[in-house]
Amino acid sequence: MSAGRPREAGPAVVLVGPPGAGKTTVGAVLARRLGVALRDTDADIEAAAGKAIAEIFVDDGEPHFRELEREAVRAALAGHDGVLSLGGGAVMDAGTRELLAGLPVVFLDVALADAVKRVGLDAPRPLLAVNPRKQWRTLMEQRRPLYTEVARAVVDTAGRDPEETAQAVLDALELKDT
Repeated sequence: MSAGRPREAGPAVVLVGPPGAGKTTVGAVLARRLGVALRDTDADIEAAAGKAIAEIFVDDGEPHFRELEREAVRAALAGHDGVLSLGGGAVMDAGTRELLAGLPVVFLDVALADAVKRVGLDAPRPLLAVNPRKQWRTLMEQRRPLYTEVARAVVDTAGRDPEETAQAVLDALELKDT
């Protein structure tokens, strides 16, 4: 879909960003304000697999999880017209990045200190299990260029509550509340 054509199908907004960026929380605010549903691909994966993402990582490995994630993103992009929240690592897969090309993707950027407060150090995040602060920094070094690559807009969450962040997303995409 080119930028010049009206949006025919697919999500109104796709949120990407690291753990603790507020994708689910801000997504819920956006969905309410736009009068649409929120869909989270992590929840889709867990429902399809019948187990938590952390268990998928342990039992089946990250490559298998990324395959499940790519298919969940593909299905959500085809079948959801609301707000879509992607897992923090979805952009690691080249196929997923291709699926996001030309869509209204917003990278919710968050500072480490804010992410740690939001995520907590005991949350079941498989890639942050050991030395979460160091792991988060490493993840961001790898992922920031990919988040930026797929994003139509970058919204810094620093100093913003979920309502203010949602407004910044709406402004960045030139969307109006319902």
